[in-house]
Amino acid sequence: MDWDSRYAREDYLFGQAPAAFLVAQAHHLPPGARVLSVADGEGRNAVHLARLGHRVTAFDISPNAIAKARALAAEAEVEVAFQVSTLEAWDWSEPVDALVAVFIQFLPPAAREAAFARFAAAIRPGGLLLLHGYAPRQVGYGTGGPKAAENMYTEALLAEAFAGWEILDSADYDAEIEEGTAHSGRSALVDFVARKPGH
Repeated sequence: MDWDSRYAREDYLFGQAPAAFLVAQAHHLPPGARVLSVADGEGRNAVHLARLGHRVTAFDISPNAIAKARALAAEAEVEVAFQVSTLEAWDWSEPVDALVAVFIQFLPPAAREAAFARFAAAIRPGGLLLLHGYAPRQVGYGTGGPKAAENMYTEALLAEAFAGWEILDSADYDAEIEEGTAHSGRSALVDFVARKPGH
């Protein structure tokens, strides 16, 4: 998918408000946490975290998205370290207190497995993963996300991928969401918040 073309528009494809998941789950983050938001798009989630006082780094593959994200941060008068990068090219060696990944389901299963391994390595011991996306039945709803059911999440899949982590919240549910023009209507959602073993 050509994400840069999708983001080449005046309005915000997924809106400017943060994902409801992040609003609900951000209380798990310690004050002033070092947070990495991956495939962050137009900045709605990174800017929300910065507003809460966290030290946020975010990246996306699309220069157009990052330009809009920087504008959103400037309007909100917060600082976020936005960078253009792919998942593969990102430097994962800098440990973070928390990693946020919201609707990154452009990844097929093999690439997702590799990405999850990178996520796990980047989170410091005792740090947090906040992951949010679609369940397989979302394909039938057609209100957002890819048409590939195999790209979607199940609670069991995530529990297995992060085996040994302390699961703080895991849920599979339907909800009405209005996130710009790209996510609109009844949606099949999965939330997953987990703490990496260690201190």
